[in-house]
Amino acid sequence: MKILVTGAAGFIASKIMTMLSARGDEVVGLDNINDYYDVRLKYGRLWENGFRSANGGALAEIPFGQMLESSTLAGARFVRMDLADKESIDKLFAAEKFDKVVNLAAQAGVRYSITNPYAYMQSNMVGFLNILEACRNNSVPYLLYASSSSVYGLNSKVPYSEDDKVDNPVSLYAASKKSNELMAHAYSKLYGISATGLRYFTVYGPWGRPDMSPMLFARAISKGEPIKVFNNGDMIRDFTYIDDIAEGSVHALDHMPVAAECPNGVPYKVYNIGCSHPVKLMDFIAEIENAYGEPAKKEFLPMQPGDVYQTNADTTKLEAECGYKPHWSLHDGIAEFMKWYKSDKNPLR
Repeated sequence: MKILVTGAAGFIASKIMTMLSARGDEVVGLDNINDYYDVRLKYGRLWENGFRSANGGALAEIPFGQMLESSTLAGARFVRMDLADKESIDKLFAAEKFDKVVNLAAQAGVRYSITNPYAYMQSNMVGFLNILEACRNNSVPYLLYASSSSVYGLNSKVPYSEDDKVDNPVSLYAASKKSNELMAHAYSKLYGISATGLRYFTVYGPWGRPDMSPMLFARAISKGEPIKVFNNGDMIRDFTYIDDIAEGSVHALDHMPVAAECPNGVPYKVYNIGCSHPVKLMDFIAEIENAYGEPAKKEFLPMQPGDVYQTNADTTKLEAECGYKPHWSLHDGIAEFMKWYKSDKNPLR
C-alpha cells in the first residue's frame, strides 16, 4: 500500500509515518516546514525518522521539491512541498499513484488564528481543496484527514459526540476545520471518494509542539519562569498520549467507509479521537511538576479568546467501528514526555 502523509514533519504525522513503515507500507511524507514554531523541532522529527542530509548529517534546510529517502524507515520518503502549491501537488499525485492519503498538514493553533487569519485560509482551505482535487483527478479511493475537537465550539453538553451540532465555532481555526468536514463530504458525495475526518483532542508526548501546554510548562519550570494558567486554572482537557492518537489514526485508515453502510449512501465518516478521561488543568500541571521534580511558579490569567472551558471526547464510535482503545495513563505519558524533554533528543532543551 502506497500512502501519502502530509504534515510529515509535524507531531502526529511523523509518528504515523513510523507506524505505517513498520508494518510494511510504502510511505511518502510531505511538509512545507513553515516557521509557525521553531523548525529545529520539525527537522528533529525528520531526523528521528531517518531523513539525513546529503553527507549523512543533521538536516538544516531542505529545498522545495527535493525527495529524500529514510535511512531507518523501510520504504519511506520525504518531500518538502506546500499544499497551496497546486501545480506541485498535482505532479506528485500523478507520479506516485497513491492508494490512500492521510492529510494532517494544516496551520495549527487556536490563539494564532486570532492574529494571523490569512495563514489559516491558505493552508486549511486552499491547501485542503488542492488535496481533494488531486484525490479526485488521480482516483485516490480513500482520504483520511485531521479535523479538531475545536469544532464543538460553545457546546455545553459533554462528553462531545459526533452527533452533536458543530455550528458555533469560537475561532477561525475551528471554522476552517468544520469547513474541511463539509468539503470532504461534498467530494465524497460528488465523486465517491471515501473520506474520514478525525476530531483530534488535546495531544501530548515526546516531540510535541512547543506552543502546547506540556512544552510550555516544562520549559517555564526549567527556566524558573511562571507558567500561564488560563481561566485561573479552571479548565478541563481530554489529554491523549501521542501513541494512542497515532494508533487510533492508523485503525481509522484501515477502515475505509463503504457507501452502502453510510447515511445517504455517502462514503463518509467523522470520529472523535481522544482519551475519554478528561483531566483538570491543575491536576495536569501537578503531573508535570512531579515528573520534572520541581514546583512551577504560576501566573493565573482569564480565559483567552478562542478557548473553551472543557473538552471531553466520546470515543465509543471509533472504538466500536475501528477497534480503537487508548491505553496510556496520564502519569505514564507525562513521565515519557519528561524523559524525552530532558534528553539530548530534544532540540529545544
